[in-house]
Amino acid sequence: MALSDIHIPVLRDRCIELLAPALQHDGAVLIDATLGMGGHAEAFLERFAHIQLVGLDRDTDALQIARERLARFSDRTKFVHTVYDAIGDYAQGASAILFDLGVSSLQLDEAHRGFAYAQDAPLDMRMDQTQGITAAEVLATYSEGKLRSIFERYGEEKLAGRYARFIVAERQKQALERSSDLVDLIVRATPAAAQRAGHPAKRVFQALRIEVNAELRVLERAIPAALESLAVGGRIVVMAYQSLEDRLVKRAFSSASQSTAPAGLPVELPEHAPQFRLLTRKAELASDDERAVNPRAIPVRLRAAERLRSATKGEIA
Repeated sequence: MALSDIHIPVLRDRCIELLAPALQHDGAVLIDATLGMGGHAEAFLERFAHIQLVGLDRDTDALQIARERLARFSDRTKFVHTVYDAIGDYAQGASAILFDLGVSSLQLDEAHRGFAYAQDAPLDMRMDQTQGITAAEVLATYSEGKLRSIFERYGEEKLAGRYARFIVAERQKQALERSSDLVDLIVRATPAAAQRAGHPAKRVFQALRIEVNAELRVLERAIPAALESLAVGGRIVVMAYQSLEDRLVKRAFSSASQSTAPAGLPVELPEHAPQFRLLTRKAELASDDERAVNPRAIPVRLRAAERLRSATKGEIA
């Protein structure tokens, strides 16, 4: 099956519309901080014949697929194996930056990666399979208190304490090495009434994935670094798929778009003016039509901003 059929970029046209004003000039550089299988990157490279694209991803499989998909643009592309909190090393003076957060289509669809609770596989969940701790190792080594904490914080799971207790008790008898092992345990630990509110393993799997890949800690560093890297007049789009990510993005954008003038100052000096302006009044959602065609667009929350001035100068875009 063609990549265009198995990987439909979420909100592709809206991303192009929002970033286009920053990509009109010669020498424009787009940083795709979450390259994945290259769906968004391909659309931008086709639409803007003069831009250079730098694609970042921690997943070596995704990078290889993107290289093949974008081979016809080889003179305008650069691929970097890195986590996106290193964006400051590659994006200084960037014209536009795109983040498409969360787990990728590739990671969800490749059963052996262990991201999906609906498919049996080793409990890996590492986006970068060349390094780091696996989900199975988290379940085997974390204390009951730490497991409860990550389920509460990253999964917003009401039964976090109960699940943590069951996991610690179960691992005394046998290791939880496969997704089916964990799903079976979670189902057994979930009261019947709670099982009517969706699959009981969903939030636990989300929490484990976020912990294994340090997703929120990475994002907390990445968004400020990306904002700082943008050129004056540059634009950034971030798509988040769960509330924890979106809150971090909203907070960072809000802070960057506010005046730093002391209260009561009669005139706002240029150095106190906001460095950014918001391009979206609130988080934007996918249309009903897109949700019907591409179910992975259902939870998306898109935010965008434009850089108005540098941090040290009052120059306006």
